Amino acid sequence: MRIFLVISALGWGGYGLYCLINPAMLAELAGVTSTTPTGAIELRAMYGGAQTGMGLFAAVAVFCAAWQRSAVLALAFVTGGLFTARLIGALLAGDFSSYTVGGLGFEFVFTAIAIALLRKSAATT
Repeated sequence: MRIFLVISALGWGGYGLYCLINPAMLAELAGVTSTTPTGAIELRAMYGGAQTGMGLFAAVAVFCAAWQRSAVLALAFVTGGLFTARLIGALLAGDFSSYTVGGLGFEFVFTAIAIALLRKSAATT
C-alpha cells in the first residue's frame, strides 16, 4: 500500500504543481485552454490545486499508517470518477486522442490497483 501511495504522491503532486505553475502547457498537451483570467484561475485550481491536494494526501498517508486506507479509498474514487467521466466524454465526442487513451489507461490501472489494495487490507483486518 505504501509503494502505491508514494507513486501516487509523486504523480499527482508533481503533475498538480506543474499545472499550477504552468497551466498553459495544458493547451499543447490536452488541447485545454483558457480565454479569460477566470479560466486560467479555474485551470490552476482544478488541474493544479485538486491534483496537488491528492498528492499531498497520499504523501501524508505514506507516513501515517492510520490514513493509508482512507487515502487509497480516496484515490480509488477520484481515479474511478475520472475514468468514468473521461470514457463517457470520449464516447459522446467520438474521439479517443492519445491524451485521452493515456488518461483512461492510467485511471483504469490506478483504480484497479486501489481496489485490489482495499480488498487485500479488508481481508487482513
